Amino acid sequence: MSGYGENLRDSAVFNLTDAVTMVVDDSAFGRELTAEALRGFGVQIKYSCESAQEAMAILKDQPVDLLLVDCEMPGMDGCELVTWIRRSGLDPNAYIPIIMTAGHVRKSKLAAVRDCGANFLITKPFSAASLLERVIWVARDNRPFLEAGNYKGPDRRRTPAKPLREGERRADMIARAARDATMGLSEDESELEAAAAELEAEIAASRGR
Repeated sequence: MSGYGENLRDSAVFNLTDAVTMVVDDSAFGRELTAEALRGFGVQIKYSCESAQEAMAILKDQPVDLLLVDCEMPGMDGCELVTWIRRSGLDPNAYIPIIMTAGHVRKSKLAAVRDCGANFLITKPFSAASLLERVIWVARDNRPFLEAGNYKGPDRRRTPAKPLREGERRADMIARAARDATMGLSEDESELEAAAAELEAEIAASRGR
């Protein structure tokens, strides 16, 4: 089984086309909005779920590279689903990059998203370009995973992301980031911006062919 988010690895360009993507949203309109934005940069949704329970059944058996989940859902909401994922012990899915979506963001919701173990929050409606920026961010998110008290997820102290080294897996990158943090080494955010520009140029070129 590949490392989590393996198809989001850094190479000449991000391998977004092959990324196994799941969207969880109780609203059919919300799922289509997300699917349309993802299609804007070549990502096809493999799993489209209308409830947390449906997503959980799939995640128990199938590896996923990227998860987008709505905050507000009846029954088990998005934050509860993310908490379950992070504490599930599922390898590799307990560590997948997770972007949460929300129509209205209150201060309490921001805190809940931060504390459940999600990587990022994006507000609806969003464009393909804005979602692409978040996807690149989480693909490069090298924060080590921590378990402290009731929290399990990426280090909540945000640090700029750094690309994978050639041939390096995401799990190895996170271990390296943890060692670097211990040693007090810094990261260079400009490399992330350059990668975003490179990917956007590649997408534009492919559309012009």
